[in-house]
Amino acid sequence: MPDMSASASLAMTHLVPLAKELDEDKVTPGVLGFIVFAVMALAVWGLMKSMNRHMRKVDFKEEPEEGTSEASDGGRTGSASAAKG
Repeated sequence: MPDMSASASLAMTHLVPLAKELDEDKVTPGVLGFIVFAVMALAVWGLMKSMNRHMRKVDFKEEPEEGTSEASDGGRTGSASAAKG
């Protein structure tokens, strides 16, 4: 176990000065942040385009089925007759 604490303290002595050199006021997301943001923006754009395409196909007018009485009374008679028979 003493080896683990020695390597941890050695790592801390080398990494702490590197962290102190970094100015906290100048930290930016960098290239990786831009790439992640751009990929997310493209994904949202693609999803919106797909949603618009699907919404154009939807027919909002409901028409009752011809020849059935269930559409006019909400299907109550059909379920009652099915329960009896």
